Amino acid sequence: MLEKHALSDHRIISCLNTYYGIEVATLTFLPLGADMNASVYKAEALDQRSYFIKLKQGHHHDISVEIVELLQSAGIEQIIPPVETIHGKTTQRMDDFTIIVYPFVDGQDGFHRQLTDDQWIKLGKAMKQVHEIEVPKHIQIRKETYSSKWREIVRSIYVHLEAELIGDEIALKLQTFMRKNMPAIRRLVDRAEQLAEKLENKPHPFVLCHSDIHAGNVLIAGNEIYIVDWDEPIMAPKERDLMFIGGGVGNVWNKPHEETLFYQGYGKTEIDSTILAYYRHERIVEDIAIYSQELLLSTRRIENRPEIYNHFIGMFEPQGVVEIAFKTEG
Repeated sequence: MLEKHALSDHRIISCLNTYYGIEVATLTFLPLGADMNASVYKAEALDQRSYFIKLKQGHHHDISVEIVELLQSAGIEQIIPPVETIHGKTTQRMDDFTIIVYPFVDGQDGFHRQLTDDQWIKLGKAMKQVHEIEVPKHIQIRKETYSSKWREIVRSIYVHLEAELIGDEIALKLQTFMRKNMPAIRRLVDRAEQLAEKLENKPHPFVLCHSDIHAGNVLIAGNEIYIVDWDEPIMAPKERDLMFIGGGVGNVWNKPHEETLFYQGYGKTEIDSTILAYYRHERIVEDIAIYSQELLLSTRRIENRPEIYNHFIGMFEPQGVVEIAFKTEG
């Protein structure tokens, strides 16, 4: 989230001291991430250690902690386990929020730094390990259903594109852009639906997937890489993750040699082109739904509207996700 939650810095610092034994020298808000229900901070302690603090709205079971523990027990090194409280817990409730603390790893994500050849191979090996994990029955994890939710939302927005819109400059610019690109938007929605219907009637093996393994969720620190943000794991075909390799999200990870190196690490595997095409189309439809709702229909006025608009139009740039999805046979 690019804006702070209402909880004061003083309350966060107090929680870190009381429940984690961390004496905070400075607490800095980090305007990172797309999750509207989470805010993140960097805490620097008096003992010179640094921590990454995730503050999530509400009290709920955090599947990400369970999954990271599972990955750690499986010997996967490309993850960052949470710091436990003084009572041995991996999360801590605070007012109407849940706090999770991680060691702060000083690095850059894949949007801001290219992976080396060795790091691409490393990422491939790590994803293969993830996909081979047997998830215990007691871990309640969502399963792929090929839901029409996002397609229905985008179709419901068509009418707003034809009407006279009362909004700010960003909303008007987006309306104009979407009108101009309606053939591509309709093609994405209709093709995602056709592919979903094919997959609903043809069972495929499900594996543990990260579900959002784009460049922004790969942290590069020196020679090491870490896969972060395990908030939305899913049991799904392996293509749910593999569609990001060569998929062009954020207009990176769209070069053939990167795919070659990744699969050198992942190993020989058969890719189902129908599933790959479905996920590449459906992911864009989801982003169109979320971004257009936020910019055209939401009454909230957040500061990062120009950034959201740029993300939206960036999807339609050359070698961006839309062009790559249309080239993916299915």
